[in-house]
Amino acid sequence: MEFGEIVSVLLQGAVVTIKIVAMALPLAAAMAFIFGLMRLYGGFPLKQLAVVYIEFFRGTSALIQLYWIYFVLPLFGLSIDAMTAGVIALGLNIGAYGTEVVRGAISSVPKGQFEASVALNFTPSQSLRRIILPQALVGMIPPFGNLAIELVKATSLVSLITIADLTFKAKSLADMTLQVGEIFGVVLLLYFVIAQCLALCFRYLEKRLSKGLGRGGVK
Repeated sequence: MEFGEIVSVLLQGAVVTIKIVAMALPLAAAMAFIFGLMRLYGGFPLKQLAVVYIEFFRGTSALIQLYWIYFVLPLFGLSIDAMTAGVIALGLNIGAYGTEVVRGAISSVPKGQFEASVALNFTPSQSLRRIILPQALVGMIPPFGNLAIELVKATSLVSLITIADLTFKAKSLADMTLQVGEIFGVVLLLYFVIAQCLALCFRYLEKRLSKGLGRGGVK
């Protein structure tokens, strides 16, 4: 098989991988904020629910979580297509790690900021939205960037439930052509490029948030 044809097929798989990342990353961020805030500010039942979510998804294999969602849930009458199952599994898994990022960043905001919000007669929600989160967000961006890169690498798992992502295309081509060196060399490069593009986006976002904070708030 010509090298150009190999690259063309792998790029099709890379597009699928990027789509998965684009859908799973917002889900992971939402879960991280929801359960991170529950862990910090929720009542006892909500805090325990957050702990269960965090410990379960961090303490079990992402692959087994994916298999459960795709293969086991249909046994209970809940059928989910492969793409949706992959997005949910990866989003929930990465989100569990993100909760500790949210909790740690908010906890690192100086106590004087909380006291200042009380002096300004802010409600707890106003304090969180206008004073605490803008400062905490800057500290969250670098570790969230690392988690986004971990998400990119974890997308290779979805090939095991027949999603034609980059890894699936690579395996199929390798089995068909036996041109293993060329195929997986291109795959390594494509994963690297996707990860670096994400890293650049997060670095840009961190700079923007830092500048906004320096002017007195996130713009």
